[in-house]
Amino acid sequence: MGGKNVKTKVVALLLALVLASLIVLSACAPGMPEGMPPAPVRSDDLVPPVRGFYKGEVIHFIHAEASDVQVADMLTMMMGPKVLLVPGLARVPEPVLANVYVFTNGIKGDGPFGSQADVFDWAPGDDGYSPLRSVRLTSWKEGSVARELRSVEEINEAASKNELTIQPRGAVVNMPVLTWPGGQR
Repeated sequence: MGGKNVKTKVVALLLALVLASLIVLSACAPGMPEGMPPAPVRSDDLVPPVRGFYKGEVIHFIHAEASDVQVADMLTMMMGPKVLLVPGLARVPEPVLANVYVFTNGIKGDGPFGSQADVFDWAPGDDGYSPLRSVRLTSWKEGSVARELRSVEEINEAASKNELTIQPRGAVVNMPVLTWPGGQR
């Protein structure tokens, strides 16, 4: 019986030594440098920037998340990469939100409805800037002459002339601005 106990102890000791050796060898093996991504990121995997307007100038932004499933699906179809559904965005208090004017009709363009590009009220550096946007559906009224509007001031002027309607959609979209007049991320 004593010989069997000794054999068991020797096998256990050998297994422990092999395991310890493997641990030491794996710790010494060259690995990926710290801070390096596990795999290269392809540019076609990234969220493409979208063109919009702010104070008459071109800006670029992305659609990251939306509070409404229909909005998230529409933006995903428009841009390709999935726009995430985050229903909690709808509970963000109004004073924290900026606005985005989304045209539902009018001239053809890059907007979600196939109309002109979106218009932003604030950009980074402005006191009112927030990447979280309350969607304002902006529609040309019948009989109005649709044209490209590039600023909130132009939108408000057209609305005051009864050419446009502006309706809150009730959806919030996370739309960080990437480039703006005088700046970029």
